[in-house]
Amino acid sequence: MAGPKYVATHGGHPKQSELHTGRAVFTEAYAVIPKGVQRDIVASLLPHWNQTRAWILARPLSGFAETFSQYVMEVAPGGGSDRPELDQGAQGVLFVMEGEVTVTLDGRSYRLQPGGYAYLPAGSGWALRNEGARHAAFHWIRKIYERIDGIDAPEAVFRNEQDIVPLSMPGTAGRWATTRFVDPDDLRHDMHVTIVTFEPGGVIPFEETHVMEHGLYVLEGKAVYKLNRDWVEVEAGDFMWLRAFCPQACYAGGPGKFRYLLYKDVNRHADLRRMGTGR
Repeated sequence: MAGPKYVATHGGHPKQSELHTGRAVFTEAYAVIPKGVQRDIVASLLPHWNQTRAWILARPLSGFAETFSQYVMEVAPGGGSDRPELDQGAQGVLFVMEGEVTVTLDGRSYRLQPGGYAYLPAGSGWALRNEGARHAAFHWIRKIYERIDGIDAPEAVFRNEQDIVPLSMPGTAGRWATTRFVDPDDLRHDMHVTIVTFEPGGVIPFEETHVMEHGLYVLEGKAVYKLNRDWVEVEAGDFMWLRAFCPQACYAGGPGKFRYLLYKDVNRHADLRRMGTGR
């Protein structure tokens, strides 16, 4: 049986002969950033990273993401950073799609290969290097940690999705399943990053409408996604941002699995002071 697949962007530049028509969409409720627009011209360089470039898919912005940022990072052999995170309040999740990276934390080294996941607590002082022979590509999701009096902050987590059995959603006979890297009942965590898998014919059979904000990066396959009022076709390498309360549903038509990396904010009260609504 074939293992999981991961599609990462590789930049490049379109030919002058290519058609302009594309699938990029930016609305008040959602955005779609197709893999075809993640080119060299929109890549970013980051402070204290060497031989590295990033595609910034989401960042806090009025009318856009509010709780998180999400990058696709590409690190050449020998590249990386000893000071990757400059905000002491920011926690992070890494998910490797290609190559391998070594994360150093508290004097220990952890090698992450495709499917590798790391949760890195705020202020943990981690470092990252590509000690392999090929370019590495991975997601880096960042969120300010919301501390709660009487609840300890979570410790670091290093896992690989291939070592985790996906949990089938009730009543779906395995056609809709979720791979969870941390316990969903652990209130220390204020964000979850999971992998959602649909077998061909699998569906989200109702329009989810909820307080959690989403970032979705398609790792494998294709599907039709309901975003607010629109049905949008997406494929591996595409990114979707969904605003809180944006209605959403999904139909995975096949021929293979449809899988995506999913971010959502969880386990905290609604912030009454955000957006200048409180004192």
